[in-house]
This record gives sequence, structure tokens and C-alpha cells, in this order.
Amino acid sequence: MNINYALISRFFVLAFFIVTACSSGEKASPKQPPNIIFLLTDDQRWNAMGAMGNSIIKTPNMDELADNGVLFTNTHVTTSICCCSRASILSGQYVSRHGINGFSTPFSEEAVQETYPLLLKKNGYSIGFIGKYGIGNPAQFPDTLYDYWACDAKHQPNYENKDENGNFIHYTDVVNKRIMDFLDSYGKEERPFCLSVSFKAPHCEDGDPRQFIYAERYKDLYADVEIPLPETADSSFYNFFPEDFRNPVKNGTTFLNEGRKRWELRFPNEEKYQESVRSYYRLITGVDDVIGNLRQKLEETGQAANTVIIFMGDNGFYLGEHGLAGKWYAHRESVKVPFFIYDPRFDDQFRGQKVNEFALNIDVAPTILALAGVDIPEGVQGVNALDLVTKNASERKEFFYEHKVDIPTIPKSEAVISQKFKYINYPELSTPFEELYDLERDPLEKTNLAGNEVYMNVLNEYRQKLATLAEKAK
Repeated sequence: MNINYALISRFFVLAFFIVTACSSGEKASPKQPPNIIFLLTDDQRWNAMGAMGNSIIKTPNMDELADNGVLFTNTHVTTSICCCSRASILSGQYVSRHGINGFSTPFSEEAVQETYPLLLKKNGYSIGFIGKYGIGNPAQFPDTLYDYWACDAKHQPNYENKDENGNFIHYTDVVNKRIMDFLDSYGKEERPFCLSVSFKAPHCEDGDPRQFIYAERYKDLYADVEIPLPETADSSFYNFFPEDFRNPVKNGTTFLNEGRKRWELRFPNEEKYQESVRSYYRLITGVDDVIGNLRQKLEETGQAANTVIIFMGDNGFYLGEHGLAGKWYAHRESVKVPFFIYDPRFDDQFRGQKVNEFALNIDVAPTILALAGVDIPEGVQGVNALDLVTKNASERKEFFYEHKVDIPTIPKSEAVISQKFKYINYPELSTPFEELYDLERDPLEKTNLAGNEVYMNVLNEYRQKLATLAEKAK
């Protein structure tokens, strides 16, 4: 009979007595609650990791953790932009509920207390946050609520920095140093810790023509590798979008779609495409090296055997597919992300498992709370992802996607995604525009069926699903 992992995570298992202890009447103590480290990369798409089938990128540390943990192979975000997704990760809620739908909106004082780090702090954990917080203006960051806070007072940190001696240091290495500092300070305490690490990598450097700025030591990595062009990189896939998607109009001003604007910086020709993707991969390998250092440090501090490591990307990333760069829309490249949970305490029921059920970014908070044995607030909309292994959670047949951030160059969109179909609607375009894909027959989303009479019943069904799920998300 399989043991329900959720129950194990909610109630500490009593240790077995040795024979002499039993005879002497000594009492056993509960197991120590696990330390939890949550690692978040910025713009890492689902297949930019070896364990997810990429034969080019080098991510041995991610791969080892994924191969010996639970790898969720069908993970999506509910909004593909950093501020919204990060708020969903911390709260376990859709944007429609937590309300953070732009870069300047912070959590309220009440809402931040319901995020997973603060809930763990109330239950005896030391909590730390390192890297890019990304929610609200820097003056409103909740730095005083954490035991350890090492986030830069800006929305997006710079890759190029100087250390205390005036020497150049890459931001990924800055994050590495902060991790080591946290573990030196809190990795030897008796009480458990929860550390949230938010990398900038592999996000581009906005406003810099170099875009993907990696540390110099990675310059030769992937230099001789030829990276295949995506099938949907042809210009016909971009021209398929209507005029007011490609050139949105706001208050009488016409803009170039932000995804196309960034495509022109990164992928306008074969040479630039190769340079951009290689550099994107270099940044991810830099993160992987930090994960290796992190694991070594856990061994040195004696915490490795009781530290859970959870890894996710905050949203996906177009590498030229559909003629786009960036994210924002509901195509696979934009919304599908890597996600795994490594727990050294796993038995064979969990170790090495691959889960193809839908997991979402809103599942991170309830999963962490369950691992720590902390009650999950009623307002949380995600589930404990580890229940998907034992099939004790209701399987999601579909989920709601929303992107309503008010940016003139990014048309708003919403979607319903199931295992079989994907329906995307753009509610504010002057000409109605919808996309419908049969994902079983067309996983690359090449053929829009929204205008196909054969699929009219499916289209109407998914229109109704969208209305129902949008209301439920509130």
C-alpha cells in the first residue's frame, strides 16, 4: 500500500526506537522539519535543461537533481511575465485573485503575510530571499520581514557589477556569494530554514545591444555548436497574426509588437540567432554551476540530508518561434517551464519519477507549505504538486491562462489549455482574433483551427470553458 507523501509532510514521522531505548522507556523525538531551498530562474523555458531532453545545453547539476527527484514534465505558468508569475509563486494564486498585474503593484501588508516564506516564519523557520524580488517598487519590498534579505533595490539587477574590492563580478556570481553567506549564517542553526533564490539569468539585459551578458569564463562554451532553427521561425508564422497584433494601437499611437521588436534584436538572421541562443544557454549553465556550489556547501554544513531543493523557471521564452522573442502569450514556448523537486528523504515511490499531469506555478506555495507541515490557507488556488505523484490530487483536465498587464506593445490575451486543445483569445484587438490548436496532432501549434468549420463545436466549448475558468480564478 502506497504511503501518502502529503501526510508524511504534514505530520512529522516518529523515529523508531532501538531495542535498548525501548526497554529503558526512552521517548523518541520527531524528525527535524526539512530545510527548503527554492530556486527560480528568469525566462528559462521548459526544454532549456538536459533532463528535459535538450542534448546541447550543459546542466549536469540540474539534471542530477531532477533525475533523483520528481520531474514535472508538463509545467506551465498562469501568467507569463515576471512580476505576475512571481506573485503567483509566492501566494499560490492566479493574478485574478492576488491582483498584482503590473510592475509597480506590491503585496498588501495582509497579503504578504500569506506568502509561503512568511507563513513558514510564523511556524519556526528562518527565511531568506536572494536576488531579484520583482514585485512592487523597491521602496515597498518586504525586506524587514525576512531574517536574511539580499535583493537589489531595483526591478532588474545588472549583470555587470563590482565587488567590495572594485573587481568585476557577474550577477550570477553575486547570487552565489550571497547563498554561501546565508548558509554560513543559517545553515548551522537548529531551527530549519527556507531560502528563496531568484536568479536574473537567463533574462536579457534590457536596453543593452548585447542582450545576454554572460561571465567571460563561458565565452567558448557552445561556440562550435550549431543550434537548429525552430520550425515555426519562418516569417509566415508571424505574418499570420492580424495587423493590430503586429502593430498595436494605443490612444491613437501605433506601436511595433514588443515580441517582434525584441526578435529584431536577437533573431533577425542566422548568425544573430546562433549568438543569442548560445549566450542564453551560457547564462543557464552559469546558474547550474551555482547549484553545484550550493550542494557542496550543504554537504559542508551537514544539511544536505535534510534539505529539499525545488527548481522552477518564472516563465517560458520564445527563441524565434512564431516570429517572436520574449514571452507574454499562451504559446508553448512562452508558458511551459522546468520544474522539479529533490528531497533526499524520498523513497522509491518518488525518487526518479516523471509526472506528465499539469503542474502550475501556483503549486509552488502549497507544495512548500505541505513539505514544512504548515497549513495551507483557504485562498490558495494551487495544489501540493507531490500529490500528483500519488494521484491523490484531482487531475487538472485544463487550466486558465491570463495576461492582462497594461503594456501598449503587448496585446492582452487569455487562454484555456488542456492536454488535447489550446484556445487563445485576444479580447482587446479591434478585429476579433482567436487561436485553437489540436495539441495531440500539432504540438508545435502550427495550424490554427479557429476558422475550421469541423472544429466549431470545440471552439464554442472552449469559449465557454474560458468564461467559466476566468470567473473561477477570481
